[in-house]
Amino acid sequence: MKISEIIANFLAEKQIRYVFGIIGAGNAQLFDSITSKGFTTIICVHHEQAACMAAQAYYRISGILSAAIVTTGAGSTNAVTGVVSAWMDSIPCLIISGNENSKYTLEDNPLRVWGVQGYDSVAMVSKVTKYAVRVLNADEALFALETAYYHALQAKPGPCWIDIPMNIQAMDLKNYNFSRNQQALKSEICSVNSSSLTELYRAVNNVWNAISKARRPVIWLGHGIRLADAVDLIEPFINFLQCPVLVSWAGIDMVSSDHPLVFGRAGVYGQRSANFILQNCDFLLAVGTRLAIPQIGYDLNEFIRNAKLALVDIDLTELQKYGDKVSIPILADAKKFMQTLLNICEPNALFIEKQKLWLEQCIHYRNKYPVSKEYHDSDGYINSYTFIQKLSEYFTNNQIIVTDMGTALLSTHQILSIKKGQRLMTSTGLGEMGYALPAALGAAFANPEAEIICLNCDGGMMLNLQELQTIVHHQLPIKIFVFNNDGYLMIKHTQKALFSGRYAGTNKQSGVSCPDFSALAGAFNIPSFIIRSWADVESEIPKIQSLAGSVICEVFTHPEQLFSPKLSLALQKDGSIVSPPLEDLSPLLPREELEENMLIGLHPKSKAIEVKVELNKA
Repeated sequence: MKISEIIANFLAEKQIRYVFGIIGAGNAQLFDSITSKGFTTIICVHHEQAACMAAQAYYRISGILSAAIVTTGAGSTNAVTGVVSAWMDSIPCLIISGNENSKYTLEDNPLRVWGVQGYDSVAMVSKVTKYAVRVLNADEALFALETAYYHALQAKPGPCWIDIPMNIQAMDLKNYNFSRNQQALKSEICSVNSSSLTELYRAVNNVWNAISKARRPVIWLGHGIRLADAVDLIEPFINFLQCPVLVSWAGIDMVSSDHPLVFGRAGVYGQRSANFILQNCDFLLAVGTRLAIPQIGYDLNEFIRNAKLALVDIDLTELQKYGDKVSIPILADAKKFMQTLLNICEPNALFIEKQKLWLEQCIHYRNKYPVSKEYHDSDGYINSYTFIQKLSEYFTNNQIIVTDMGTALLSTHQILSIKKGQRLMTSTGLGEMGYALPAALGAAFANPEAEIICLNCDGGMMLNLQELQTIVHHQLPIKIFVFNNDGYLMIKHTQKALFSGRYAGTNKQSGVSCPDFSALAGAFNIPSFIIRSWADVESEIPKIQSLAGSVICEVFTHPEQLFSPKLSLALQKDGSIVSPPLEDLSPLLPREELEENMLIGLHPKSKAIEVKVELNKA
C-alpha cells in the first residue's frame, strides 16, 4: 500500500468527508489516492489560503476536523495566512503538504531552493502550529498523522502541518505494521497541564465565594466554551448564577441574544450599555475568553478598575499575561470548570435576592442605550448597522452568518441579535480581509441543510474573489451581501485622525478601486441585486431570500460612514489628546450624563475631556 493510500485510509477512518485543496506536482499522489478511495471528497478551491479558511469553517460548524491539501513551493506559502488565522482563533485543522524529493528536503540542506520548488515549509510554520513535521521515512507517515490529529483537537486546539515529500507519498509499504500504536502515541504526547481536581475545586470555591460577596458581579463568556464542547452548559450555568452576562465577539452565537441575563457585547467597538455594565462591576468572571485589547481597551489599569478578575483559561500564558490584574487564575478546561461549579455549589437565595438591584440597573442601561439608537442614515445612504438589523428579521433559525472585516464585521457584531440555533463567525484574531467567501463555502459543506449569509465589503471581497467560482461550481446556497463604501472605510477614519484626512490607498481617488459587483456577478452567472435605499430593502430582500442558490447583493453605504459607538481619541480641555477609558465611548456623552451612569465615579481622563471636539480613530 502506498503512503498516499494510507493517508486516504486515515482520512476515512477519522470520518473526514471533505478536505480542501489545489493539486500540484507535489501532492498529485495524495489527490489520486484520496479520490480513488472515494470516502473523502476534495473540494478544489482556487487559492490555498482559501483552502485553510474553508477547513476552519468546516470544523466550526460541524465539529469534525478537516484538512487543506497543498502542494510544494507557492502552494505551501499561499496557505500560511489561513494557518495563522486558525492559530490565532484556536481552530483545529490539518494541513498536508507535498514537497520535493526527500533527498533534497533534509534539514541540513543549506540551499535556498530544495529541488525545483521546495523549501523548508515546516520551519516556516513551526511558530504558528501546534505540531509541524516533515516525514522523511515512509514508516513514520501514519504516526505523524495520528500525532497531528491528536494535537489539533486536544487542550487548546489549533492547526497542525504534515509535510510529505512526493517520493515518500509514492512509496509502497509491504507488510506495513503500525507498531507505534496508541499507547506509544500517548507516551510521546504531553497532556494539557490543567489544574488537578483538588486545585479546581479550590478555585471554584474561591470564585463562588467572590461572586456571593460581590454587589455587582458580571460573567463574560468566550469562544473557549465552544472549543471545550460546553455550549449546552451555558444556560444552566448562567441561570444558576443569576448574574449579568456579556459575550465576546467570538462567542456571540453561543446563547440567544434575547436571554434575559444576556446584556450584550463590550469592548472598543462595544455596545454602550454593555460597557457601562462591565466597567461598573466589582467582580468579573471571564470563562474561555482571552480578554484581548479590542475587548478591554488600551490601558489595562483602566479596565474594570474597581473589580476583581477571575479568569478561566486552558492556556497558562493567557492566565499570566496580565499579571496581578487576575485575582483568581484558573488553569482549566471551560467545560470542567462549569460542570464543577454546577456540581459543588449550592443555590444561594440571599445572593439571588441581592442581585435584583444590580440586574435592574443593567436593564436600565440596556433600555436607556439601545444599540439602534446610535445609528442614523446620512446624505441619502442607508446605514450599515440599521441595514444589518433589518436584514436579520429575514433570517431563519438555522441561518449561518459569516462576516469579512471592516463594515461587515463591526456592524454585524455590534447590532446583530442572535436567535437560538443561528451561527455567527469571522476571523477575530488575525482579522484578515478575504476570510468570508472561503469560510462561507466551508460552512456550506459542513451543513448542507443550512443557508449561508456571507456579509462582505467591496475591499475584502477582492481578496478571495476567485472562490465565487467554487461556490458556483458546487451550487452552494450562499447569499452574499457586499457593502460598497468606496474602499477601506476603517482606514479612512484612521487617516482622518492621524493625517488630517489625507487619503492614500483607501478609495478610488487615492489609488484603490473595486469593480461593478453586479457586472461581476454576471460573469459568474450569479443573480445580482442592488440596494441603495430603504425602499430597495423592502422590495429586494424578500426576492433574495426566496432564491435557492447563490446571490450577490451590493449595498451602497456612505463612503465616510462613522463606526459608533467606539472608543476614540478625544481632546482634553488643555488641548492634549487622550484615549478615554472603556466606558467613555464616542459619540461622547455629556459629562453629567456619563457621571450618572458611572457607579464607581468618573475617571480623571473623562473629567478633563472637552466634549465639543472629538477625533475619530478607527
